[in-house]
Amino acid sequence: MILIVAEHAGGKLAKSTLEMVSAARGSGREGPVTLLVLGQDVAGVANEAAKYADQVLVGDSAAVAQYSPEVWAAAAAQIAQEGEASTVIIGGSRSGREYAPRVAVKLDAPYLEDAISLKADGDTLSAQRYTYLARVTETVQASGPVIVVTAKPGSFAPAEALSAAGEQYDIDLEVPAPRVTITGKTVEKTSRVALSEADVIVTGGRGVGNPENFGKYVEGLADSIGAGVGATRAVVDAGWRPYAEQVGQTGKTVQPKAYIALGVSGAVQHLSGMGKSKFIVAINKDAEAPIFKVADYGIVGDVNEIVPALIAASKG
Repeated sequence: MILIVAEHAGGKLAKSTLEMVSAARGSGREGPVTLLVLGQDVAGVANEAAKYADQVLVGDSAAVAQYSPEVWAAAAAQIAQEGEASTVIIGGSRSGREYAPRVAVKLDAPYLEDAISLKADGDTLSAQRYTYLARVTETVQASGPVIVVTAKPGSFAPAEALSAAGEQYDIDLEVPAPRVTITGKTVEKTSRVALSEADVIVTGGRGVGNPENFGKYVEGLADSIGAGVGATRAVVDAGWRPYAEQVGQTGKTVQPKAYIALGVSGAVQHLSGMGKSKFIVAINKDAEAPIFKVADYGIVGDVNEIVPALIAASKG
């Protein structure tokens, strides 16, 4: 089987999980696509997962109520061994990159990191990934009875639901007690859609001028059309915006239906994080900005003059 460790939050599957299902379906690896759902009180997540997988393994237990790299790695390795998985796919999120190598060690398996494509040829699995600051796409290969892969978020199209729901099976987990206990969490509440889930993203670069303009124009346009907010590395490094909003080679990879770039020059590192967006709209006063080479629609002009008109039109 192809085992996918589902990512979920707030009782819903994450978009990254559907991307991993697409990666599995298109890989050419044999066996049923299987989603492993870990957590406590995850019946709703399991029911949703069954729409996309041939089978769903439900590890509903207090032992996995909170994420722990040691616990998640033990659970994934246990199920991979018991199910004789040929491939284990884990999301390339911060937590996924933390525990995926542990799974590979436990399974004595090769590890392919940050895959943006997967293709099988017999027992060999080939993966493409970015390297040299995303200037080069390299192909790496691994062979073995089981291979562990992390899929780079935003690199695969989300999977469509199957015509019939997959079977669900409750499983017993044998996992160690976590060495670190989380005693509390502080969650920043926002009505704005998360970057990883957004169909439309408005991103601002240094070209918007200053932090005040970023809030006025980038956030203003995003809020008026129900979009997520992104930022370039230069903006994040300048302290205007948090790292969680950074799009690019050292930030998030996104693949929305529409990507609106305001004052973004279009450095190759940034393009690697949003180049697969379905439609790209760029507004920049520099007609030679690299962003225009990938944009479907481009406006040469001052963000401070054009965006207020767009916000007004969106409300009108």
